[in-house]
Amino acid sequence: MADEELIDVKFRLPDGTDIGPTKYSSTTTVAYLKDKIVSLWPHERENGPKTINDMKLIHAGKILENNKTLAESRSLVSEIPGGVIVMHVVVRPPMADKNSEKSQNSPEKSSCSCTIL
Repeated sequence: MADEELIDVKFRLPDGTDIGPTKYSSTTTVAYLKDKIVSLWPHERENGPKTINDMKLIHAGKILENNKTLAESRSLVSEIPGGVIVMHVVVRPPMADKNSEKSQNSPEKSSCSCTIL
């Protein structure tokens, strides 16, 4: 376990601020990283993720899969030895209730408020 590689990871939030950098084991899963982001998300910011399914992590232009480890998700081409890996966090907007969405988009209830002068 002493020979286990530690990787510095920083998470870039949608507003440009960062969480980290923090050292993680190369065997850490993407799902664990997302769980850490949910717990570390600044509470004063709106529209934060509630679960790991509310966000995506992107590194080197690739969306990372929850079941992959950091070692499997790394892009050796874009990394500098000893550098910090930056992962971008994309938060999905809250999903609208399907029943209320249907009633809003229903053609019989919609109206046009156009004015031609």
